[in-house]
Amino acid sequence: MPGFFITGTDTDVGKTLVSAWLLTQLEGTYWKPIQAGTLPTTDSATVQRLAELPVSRVLPEAYLLPEPMAPHEAARRANIAMDMEKLRLPPHDGLVVVEGAGGLMVPIADGAYMIDLADSLDLPIILVARSTLGTINHTLLSLEAIRRRGLPLAGVVISGPESPHNRAAIERFGQVEVIAEIPFLETVSRDTLKAVAPELDLLKLATVRP
Repeated sequence: MPGFFITGTDTDVGKTLVSAWLLTQLEGTYWKPIQAGTLPTTDSATVQRLAELPVSRVLPEAYLLPEPMAPHEAARRANIAMDMEKLRLPPHDGLVVVEGAGGLMVPIADGAYMIDLADSLDLPIILVARSTLGTINHTLLSLEAIRRRGLPLAGVVISGPESPHNRAAIERFGQVEVIAEIPFLETVSRDTLKAVAPELDLLKLATVRP
């Protein structure tokens, strides 16, 4: 079945917000394979609340690590050996939205990075980028990594205050479509997220291949 792998150009760029946005537009299931940092809440709980998902449509994390840091270090501190074999997509119905941790080159374990997880899941990638200064470099580097692996790319979502010149540069130099922009929202809820790019054909993007 189709779905998306949500990754970011950095940490705290809005991957969880974009995951919730997708699940307000589509009937689907959410999975956060690796949760690093459990306070004040988990990303699974946030997406469930914002998208108003039933519990049955939120798959349990493969690894729930207490410390909010890169997975390899969070696992070391928790005395957990990370195993890529445990990061296989669990059984689910219909479309799935999988949210990575950090960016594509964040280590999971020795010799394994977040991009390896994206590769193994073989879902079209949505790259989440911030709108502010520095985003062009980070976004182009991430796009280069995706294309070097020949991974399916659905597009870029920009999160943050509108910055038309940064969007134009990402599309021009990255040769990619910015499929949506999520601006600053005074209230983040299912209704306000559902109003973002409602005309977008996400089902078509969910089956894209290189």
